[in-house]
Amino acid sequence: MTRWRYRALTAAGVQRRLRRPVISIGNLSVGGTGKTPVVADVARWLLADGHRPAILSRGYGRRVAPPGVVVVADAGGVRAGLEVSGDEPLMLARAVPGACVCVSEDRYLAGVLAERTLGATVHVLDDGFQHVHLWRDLDVLVTRVGEIPQGHVLPRGRLREPRDAAARAHIAVVMDATADEAHEEAWMLGIGESCGALRRLGYPERVTTSHASMSAHDADVRPGPRVMAVAGVANPGRFAGDLAAAGYAVAEHHWYPDHYRFTPRAVASLASRAAAARLSVLTTDKDAVRLEPLWPADVPLFRVPVHLEWVLPDRLHERVRALLAASAEQESVCAS
Repeated sequence: MTRWRYRALTAAGVQRRLRRPVISIGNLSVGGTGKTPVVADVARWLLADGHRPAILSRGYGRRVAPPGVVVVADAGGVRAGLEVSGDEPLMLARAVPGACVCVSEDRYLAGVLAERTLGATVHVLDDGFQHVHLWRDLDVLVTRVGEIPQGHVLPRGRLREPRDAAARAHIAVVMDATADEAHEEAWMLGIGESCGALRRLGYPERVTTSHASMSAHDADVRPGPRVMAVAGVANPGRFAGDLAAAGYAVAEHHWYPDHYRFTPRAVASLASRAAAARLSVLTTDKDAVRLEPLWPADVPLFRVPVHLEWVLPDRLHERVRALLAASAEQESVCAS
């Protein structure tokens, strides 16, 4: 959606506004930018600062979409399964305990429920850059160096909107960029503030399948150096590259479309190949929530978490804090 279309919607009063502040985190390209780890980190910052964040997600790719809002997680823990949640909301619910995660195509409705029922004091709008029907107080654009300036709009390229739409953002998070690279990229896009974030693979963690609980011995199993990489994400090649950079020998890789719905037959074939070749099976956090219900307990499966190493994190963190301080001051004035 171009900037003039965004302004037209705003001028026409189409945007709906929640009572609590909304922090939108999104991108201009189709998948694979690194948006989800940013959503998780912002939600963690909010929790650490004493707020009660609600992550509002569309729940793309879920099998069942009941009417209204699905509460995937509340402050007490995960409340819904994969079928009605979608892979990314369920992954976020597990990654950020204490945060609320609400799924609905109507993100305004999800926010109202989060405020009235779950006690949310701030919202994190997941993949919200094009969801202009909901008012946002802070627009965060996640991108990579050159991705937008050198990109083309669908179907010729991967951009959802023309490059000038990036200027709607208040701050850019540029993945795998130094502070100078992030500043230059933001300047080219017409965005006044920026910070960088470097992706780092965490240590692989054994996935507990739904077929059996792990014993203490099973939990201590570690992946070997020769691995099979399995991924159904927007940019699976980067996952293989990250594994190779971490010292793993990727003997086999199996790529699937983003949000791929694994079948029992496909999972059985993968597990059988891995066992026969004595390969450790490594997958992404997002794929793990889809593989977990089907994976056989006797073949170890490991998820590899992604952590962000922030470059000038205060740029974003302080912007979030300033927004919430201003919101609290305004609420205090209104109450008096």
